[in-house]
Amino acid sequence: ANFHALRPHGKLAQSTPQQTDVKEDETNLDTQLYLIVATNQSVNDEKLPASLDGVVKQLRTTLPFKNYRLAATLINRVKNEGRLDLSWIGGPLASAVGSSSPATPSFSQFKVRMVKLTKNSAGDPVVQMLGFNFGARIPIQVGAVAVNGVVPPTNYETTGLATDISIREGEPVIVGTLNVGPSGDAIILVVSAKRTSK
Repeated sequence: ANFHALRPHGKLAQSTPQQTDVKEDETNLDTQLYLIVATNQSVNDEKLPASLDGVVKQLRTTLPFKNYRLAATLINRVKNEGRLDLSWIGGPLASAVGSSSPATPSFSQFKVRMVKLTKNSAGDPVVQMLGFNFGARIPIQVGAVAVNGVVPPTNYETTGLATDISIREGEPVIVGTLNVGPSGDAIILVVSAKRTSK
């Protein structure tokens, strides 16, 4: 025998599919990666952005370098829980290490597997950067200085850093330090991220 659920007044009950409105998270974050060159060489006194004052103060108390200068600022927008991947040839990093030329450029890459807005145990907003990865292939001259336009022998050395980090929203933090080149200079990676205004 077939049984049917009856509504009051003897009408058959009809099941209606449940409609759930799932709103997509449209939050975006602006990320800034600063490449700061630390050196003991004499360089022009270059004023770094005011937003990095706290970082520079920390650097001067912990690292034995005379001068710090900003080699590059990489600004990118990424969706909450999205990924970030960019690469470039030559440019700011090349000028930072001073060993690149058009014939021997440097190759750099910056990746984050996921940028996620969340809260820490105190309930303060933080940004997680999972799979943060910065890497570079830097030309190191191993032969004599170029003569008559002949490029001296050059080896490419790989340098980089990979980690997972959580940072306070909008607060620049030092992620790591990479020694580059025979000069003893270092590249300091500083990152910041905050929600976009629109």
